[in-house]
Amino acid sequence: MAKWGEGDPRWIVEERADATNVNNWHWTERDATNWSSEKLKELLMGLWVEGEEGKCEITEVSKVEGEASINNRKGKLIFFYEWDLKADWRGTSKSGIQYKGNIEVPNLSDENDMDDLDISVSLCKDEPETVLLSLMRSEGVKKIRTALASYVDFLKTEFTQGMILPTANGVTQQQTAQTTTKSNITKIGSCSAAPPPNTGVKIPTCKFSIKDTFLTSPEDLYRVFLNQEMVQAFTRSSAVVQAEKGGKFRLLDGNVNGEFQELVPEQKIVMKWRFNSWPCEHYAAVTLTFTDKGNETELKIECRAVPENEEERTRDGWQRYYCHAIKQTFGYGARLC
Repeated sequence: MAKWGEGDPRWIVEERADATNVNNWHWTERDATNWSSEKLKELLMGLWVEGEEGKCEITEVSKVEGEASINNRKGKLIFFYEWDLKADWRGTSKSGIQYKGNIEVPNLSDENDMDDLDISVSLCKDEPETVLLSLMRSEGVKKIRTALASYVDFLKTEFTQGMILPTANGVTQQQTAQTTTKSNITKIGSCSAAPPPNTGVKIPTCKFSIKDTFLTSPEDLYRVFLNQEMVQAFTRSSAVVQAEKGGKFRLLDGNVNGEFQELVPEQKIVMKWRFNSWPCEHYAAVTLTFTDKGNETELKIECRAVPENEEERTRDGWQRYYCHAIKQTFGYGARLC
C-alpha cells in the first residue's frame, strides 16, 4: 500500500469508497452466453419482410450454439462472442400459397466484420421454386444483418452495466471497447429475460394518464392491441405479440417490449412496458381501460414508474404510435380528450 500522495495510483484504495477493484485495474469477466442466446432469439423471432410477391417471416430460431463473454482489464472492455445460428422462415404469396425455408448464420463472431457475415437463405427440401426466396435473400438478409448488429450493440451497452465501477466521487471512468467489429449499429432489440446482475441503481420515476376516444366498440379496440397482424399494421413494423397472461410482446422493430400481466376481454389490459433504451429490466406499469360510450369507446392509459426524464417521450409515444396510428390505420378517428 502506497502512502497517501505517493506511489502508483493503482493501489490507492481511497479512489473508491468501498475499495472494490480500484480504478477498475483488476481483470474481471462476465459470462454473456445465456443472455446472448435469449437476446438473439428475441431479435430474430418475428422479423418479416413484404413485397409485391408476398410476405416472409421468421417463425422459429431452431439453433443458437456458441458462447459470449466480456472482460474488463484496466478499465477497458474486451468482447468475445462466437455463434452458429439457424432459423426457419415461412413465406406467403399474394395468392395465399405458403412456402417454408431455412436460414443459417455460421460465423457471427467478434473476429468477423458484420458486412462479412455468411447469411444463407434456402427453401426446404421438396418446396417448389418461388420468387419469395429472392425477397428473403435481398430484403430479408438486410433485416437479419441489422438484427445481429443490434445484438452486438446491446452486448456492448446493456449487458456491460456495472462492469466499469465508479470512483469515490461518483464518476465512472470512460469505457473503451476492444473488438474487431466495425459495424454501424441500429437498435431494434429488447432487453433480455436473462438480464445482467442488478447494479442496484435507483432512478426517479413518474406517472401520467391519457384519455382518448375511438369510433369503434370495446371489443374491436381491445383486439387491436392483442392481434399480431393488427399491431404490425398500425405500427408499420415487425412485431411479436403473445396474447395471453404472461405472454411477451415486442413492437416497433424491438424498440418497445414487455409482458402482459392481466387480460380482461373488452375491459382491461395490464402490462409491463419499456423502451429498450431504458435501464435494463426497468419496466413501466401500464393499464389500459376500455369503457363503452355507446357509439364510441373511451380508452384510458395509465402509466406508472416511467423514468422521470422519459415522461415526455413516453407520453408522446403512446399518443403518436398507439392512439393516432390506430385511428389512422383502422378509421377509428375521434376527438382527443
